[in-house]
Amino acid sequence: MANDTVLSAGKVPVISMQHVKKTYSMGDSQVFALKDVSFTIYQGDFVSIMGPSGSGKSTCMNMIGCLDRPSGGVVKINGKETALMNEKELAVLRNQTVGFVFQQYFLIASMTVIENVMLPLRYAGIDRKERKVLAEQALMHVGLSDRMTHYPNELSGGQKQRVAIARALVTKPRIILADEPTGALDSETGKTVMKLFWDINKAGTTVVIVTHDPRVGASTRRCIKILDGLIQSDVKVIHKVVKK
Repeated sequence: MANDTVLSAGKVPVISMQHVKKTYSMGDSQVFALKDVSFTIYQGDFVSIMGPSGSGKSTCMNMIGCLDRPSGGVVKINGKETALMNEKELAVLRNQTVGFVFQQYFLIASMTVIENVMLPLRYAGIDRKERKVLAEQALMHVGLSDRMTHYPNELSGGQKQRVAIARALVTKPRIILADEPTGALDSETGKTVMKLFWDINKAGTTVVIVTHDPRVGASTRRCIKILDGLIQSDVKVIHKVVKK
């Protein structure tokens, strides 16, 4: 188990899970998705949460993304205990603090690239002119300034994922939460996407990647492994910066 004092390095905690438990009812029985999970992720960390299907990693992701509440223990995101917040407060926290990237992109087919990236800003109440400027900046950051007026079906898988990353970045969140972001990509395109996450992290954003892929886990700064709802290990990783 990693030394938490060493991992913190004087940083500010942005994600804290302390003795978190999560149970689901399945008919007359209960499923223990998380049994007793504790870890802290600090501002500027680049962390992978690894485990096989059914290990509890997706439940951890849902806790970090404020998509679910614990059955026991305490989850704090940006210093706020999620179990004490109502749905409106959770929605604001998700929109302003966490940017989501998913394996299947979830782009809206009828919208152009820039319209997809602008969408979270509309939910945040930003006026259209500013939305457009911020979306253009985000797309430039991921190298897609020449694809702004294209539609998702005109893009490759790697380009779609970069649009999804731009959409996650556009609200300038403290945390980027990515669920199997390279799972639908070939290995070379996956390396390019991981390089982009490194660039985002170097700029100061906390990046958390949920994955079953050991190559992705080896490409982060810290790897938390989970199995059967329990933390198996939490270690620093030797930096393996992925080249394009």
